[in-house]
Amino acid sequence: MSADEGTAAQPIGATTATDKDEQELAHLGYKQELSRAFSSFTNFAISFTIISVLAGTFTNFSFAWNNGGPALIAFGWPILCGFVLLVAFSMSELTSKFQTAGGTYWWAAKLGGPGWSWFTGWFNIVGLVGIVAGVGYGAAIFLNALLGLYGLNVLGINFGDTKHVLSETFLLFMIILVLYTVVNIFADRILGLLNNISVWWHVVGVAAIIAILIFVPDHHQSASFVFGNRINNSGFHGGSTGGPFFWFYIVLVGFILTMYTQTGYDASAHTAEETKDASISAARGVWRSVFYSAILGWLVLLAFLFAANHVGAINKAGGTSISIFTADLSSAAAKAVILIATVGQLFCGAAGLTSASRTWYAFSRDRAMPGWSLFRRVNQRRVPFNAVIAVSIAAFIITVPALWGTAAGVPWAYFAITAICTVGLYLAYIIPVYLRFRQGDKFEPGPWNLGRHYRWVNIGAMLFVALVVIALDLPTVPAGVPWDSSFDATTVNYSPLVLLVGIIVGIWWQVSAKNRYKGPVRTIDEPDEITPTPEAPVPPPAGAAPGGAT
Repeated sequence: MSADEGTAAQPIGATTATDKDEQELAHLGYKQELSRAFSSFTNFAISFTIISVLAGTFTNFSFAWNNGGPALIAFGWPILCGFVLLVAFSMSELTSKFQTAGGTYWWAAKLGGPGWSWFTGWFNIVGLVGIVAGVGYGAAIFLNALLGLYGLNVLGINFGDTKHVLSETFLLFMIILVLYTVVNIFADRILGLLNNISVWWHVVGVAAIIAILIFVPDHHQSASFVFGNRINNSGFHGGSTGGPFFWFYIVLVGFILTMYTQTGYDASAHTAEETKDASISAARGVWRSVFYSAILGWLVLLAFLFAANHVGAINKAGGTSISIFTADLSSAAAKAVILIATVGQLFCGAAGLTSASRTWYAFSRDRAMPGWSLFRRVNQRRVPFNAVIAVSIAAFIITVPALWGTAAGVPWAYFAITAICTVGLYLAYIIPVYLRFRQGDKFEPGPWNLGRHYRWVNIGAMLFVALVVIALDLPTVPAGVPWDSSFDATTVNYSPLVLLVGIIVGIWWQVSAKNRYKGPVRTIDEPDEITPTPEAPVPPPAGAAPGGAT
């Protein structure tokens, strides 16, 4: 498509490349309101950062360690990532065709109608808010552990003890959440740079961690241990590591390590309106982020397993990755590893808020969110200010239960959040994939497409997600089974609450939403009536026309 010179005079200073992108966006029905400043690499970087092998593989390592052990981690990670790639390939094809910030819910609207879009959008919102909350709280856990290694005692808060671990972790979470929010509001011009830096932090950081885990421990586990040892610390099946129950139940619970880590790659779609040459760049960003994260994640997990010499100590500590570092590394080395991981998690959470706020903004632009007229606005920096604030507040609210936990200080609510957001996101991912498959050869693909291979790729993705949703809804310990004599509400797997969300959203749809939400709205046909959110206390530029957003 040739550049439209008529758009070159627009206030955003479009270039020839962005002229083409703006024309494609206009064809989809939208004005260019967000700043189109992301390169292909930056678009990839934001999804790669949200996936973050320095976050998921570290914070959810215990799920796979306790439910399968080293062998299932070593073999399970690459196998599961291969299936995740089928989902990512399917989403890349849709991203290339529909390059809007709405991503999954927008695809569902065009392929299936308003009802499909409504459910998809709300599953996506729940999942993305859960990512902001889960990653932020995970970073707080690691930061607390790091400060504890240094024995920091400041303003009466002693991070060196474990007396108030839940309240201290929550305090750190609040600080981190404020940091995320400030960066997304006031540092929008350097967000792309931060995501680019994050890629190299993850690559170099993972390399440094692997080097530390290779050279610091005096001994390492054998290959037979890493690729052959199985563990069942779940409490189910008498700790047995064989038989149908182990392979078809225990192992499935361990899926959450891979599945929680490999989420958020829809960010490349949500930032398509801010990406140059989006029909190709954003599509590649989706699948490439999964592919390279799979490689880096496998390498770092293998490094964990070879360094895990003190199996008894690791089991006693709940199978966490931190227990490997503290049991098998020197104090200085453990601090270095946890520091690298914590910084990576901070990058991850900030990028997660960017993605979630763009989805909230887009869903509001199409009149689906309550208070949509407020959340669809962008400020003078072309940042969806109100959407950023809304996501941050929602993430804070759903994390409040993490103030309570077990007697050992385990924040059960955090693990509930990670599972809920994983299930919510994969439901949002697979609905438009099903709708695309249903269209068959009638679907007109974009520049990046699967060609005739879409059939087996889509089918594989759908079957895999169905298995994942079932696996992540299973009780993880006997005490989490309501009819078990040892039942304890703090150990329940609350992932099925996603289905409750679906029921609530469904009732809402039948009662009123179906009469109001008609799918994507063509803002390209509207007058310029959206007033940018003012950045108090700085007044708008003198002489600015009312409703100056374009």
